[in-house]
Amino acid sequence: MQNPMLNTPLTDAELDELEAFMFSDAVSEDALDLVGTHGYFCALNISPVKIAEKQWLQELFDGLPAYSSEEQKARIEDLLRRFYFSIGSDLYNDQDMLLPCDLTLETENDEEEQSAMTSWAQAFMEAVFLKEDEWFNHQAEEEVAEFMLPIMIASELFEEDEFLKMREDTRLCDEMCRSIPDLLVDLYLLFHAPADKK
Repeated sequence: MQNPMLNTPLTDAELDELEAFMFSDAVSEDALDLVGTHGYFCALNISPVKIAEKQWLQELFDGLPAYSSEEQKARIEDLLRRFYFSIGSDLYNDQDMLLPCDLTLETENDEEEQSAMTSWAQAFMEAVFLKEDEWFNHQAEEEVAEFMLPIMIASELFEEDEFLKMREDTRLCDEMCRSIPDLLVDLYLLFHAPADKK
């Protein structure tokens, strides 16, 4: 039976603890930050195919962190596990999804290379790429593509002309970004409602 603690959302203090570890020297510079981890976990929970915990931990950290002890390893993995399951619980229960970033592609200052929304969307797409065929060769392929479009635009990973033109339209991009929380639930239901909600 699943541990009920897994659905307990992280407190602000626990999120701070997790973020501090992710920015520590124990973790690869190419590992995801907290915003990216949220996007990554959203996609993992929505994914039509389950990804094993061992694999998503490996991908998230870009390898194995240099944990100071087995206790620290257990603590960090427990926090991540709860973060993952609480996002899944929100999606399953059709809760309003609160993203840990502003819903815009505008950066907060000139020093930022990209917006937090773009970091979130890139991490989301990282998880999608793990099982890309299963995402896009779905029976509701057109709906998947439609729901995914704002996230794909926000990720800035796609250089086709149509994507570049859309990204030039600031107002359109902001509208798309604001639609993403609702689209996450739509995507989840598209993949999982037939089995879960009968």
